[in-house]
Amino acid sequence: MDLTTSYLGLRLKSPVVASASPLNRHLDNLLRLEACGAGAVVLPSVFEEQIEREQELLDALIDHGSESFGEALSYFPAQTSYAFDTAHHLELVEKASRALDIPVIASLNGVTDSGWLDYARDIEAAGAAAIELNIFFVPSDPTQSGPDVEARYVDVVRTVSAAVQIPVAVKIGPYFSSPGHMAGQLADAGAKGLVLFNRFYEPDIDPATLTVEPGLELSSAYEMRLPLLWIGVLAGRTPASLAATTGVESPADIVKYLLAGADVVMTTSALLRHGVGHMQTLVDGLADWLASRGLASPDDIRGRMSHGNVDNPEAYERANYIKVLQDFKGA
Repeated sequence: MDLTTSYLGLRLKSPVVASASPLNRHLDNLLRLEACGAGAVVLPSVFEEQIEREQELLDALIDHGSESFGEALSYFPAQTSYAFDTAHHLELVEKASRALDIPVIASLNGVTDSGWLDYARDIEAAGAAAIELNIFFVPSDPTQSGPDVEARYVDVVRTVSAAVQIPVAVKIGPYFSSPGHMAGQLADAGAKGLVLFNRFYEPDIDPATLTVEPGLELSSAYEMRLPLLWIGVLAGRTPASLAATTGVESPADIVKYLLAGADVVMTTSALLRHGVGHMQTLVDGLADWLASRGLASPDDIRGRMSHGNVDNPEAYERANYIKVLQDFKGA
């Protein structure tokens, strides 16, 4: 079975990608993911705030004691006092890129168009095959308009894409008034791929302690409906590669995303639940599904059920919403 797939102009041995997670901090896990059939791996995100904070601390250390005795100028605290060790992360990028035969994609998480440019270039120099921009911005200022928010996303993509030679993908959330139009703007700004969708952090409130509590739930299969919708709508309508993420638990979920038109399917939660070896289950399950139907590759099903290819495109639109409500029978 030939599972090879094209994503961001890169050739992958399978369409199943291990997206950014704590598992991917360790080279031995990355090697196991490759052995289990992963087409590519995405390294854990580096946050713009971490890069900026490290620089602030370094500047403070250099300035500290500059008007004191000479012997004080040679004092620097241990590396553990830094907010983030960028050198260690770049070392992971370099080691992984050398050790793996599959593409190693670095992830950057930020909200401005300038806070990480030097680091993006460093990642490229370390050997990353591509960069995934994970843009997470909560527009908590009620005076900020929708177009202003969209412009921030576009500026980030345009700036980073112009600064590096490797392909840039952008991971976004679904909260735009017109996700399809936004996808077009991002592609025009230089994005070679769109990762749909980012599961944004959503805080909870503890009524006992009256505190806002952080929390992150692993995704489950029912959450794939929204990205499935937009993958299906965008397939064949954007020049950017489409990566589906969220809710991938089984080979059947991968098949659904491919049918909708995804170029690759990414998973994190399933690997965190079941371990790195679950990648083999997903890849083998996809191959078995295709073989059982006499299909030679994922290309034989990719986009077959997209908005542009189904007999009833209304299934993706308002008409289906009305039908679902009218046909529903409660208890």
